[in-house]
Amino acid sequence: MDALSDAINTFTLNVFKEITEKDSSQNVFYSPLSLYCALTMVLEGAKGNTAAQIQQVLSLNKGTDVHQSFQFFLEEANKSGDQCLLRIANRLFGEKTHDFMSSFKESCQTFYLSKMEELDFANASEETRKHINKWVEEKTEAKVPLALLICFQYITFYVEILYPF
Repeated sequence: MDALSDAINTFTLNVFKEITEKDSSQNVFYSPLSLYCALTMVLEGAKGNTAAQIQQVLSLNKGTDVHQSFQFFLEEANKSGDQCLLRIANRLFGEKTHDFMSSFKESCQTFYLSKMEELDFANASEETRKHINKWVEEKTEAKVPLALLICFQYITFYVEILYPF
């Protein structure tokens, strides 16, 4: 887990630097964890040079079992206490005519708690869009009304603030 924490911290700082490099006067809000999680799911299906490049961007050392670490993290993170609620969910939506490797789908389900849902993007794009938006609306309790991504990852965090500002 320490290797994953170190890699995410390095990735976070690199992304922040990249985002703010052009104009540091603007406010920036992003979720490095969401970006990292989405890229590690992509890494699960990558091979060769593509996998090496993704590992480099993610600041992963060879031999780091990022997938097992994410499984542990997501299972722990989604346990909420009395004072705090944190929800993290992932979902992959793929074109149903594409033959996704079963090992990729199984790994995403196991490690990222992300079911692969195969939809008809080519012939039923409107129904597919509505289906994805309905899933997003249900998972985020209507806080994000429409999906802009096909690989969707969200985080909801509620906490009682001791001294409201």
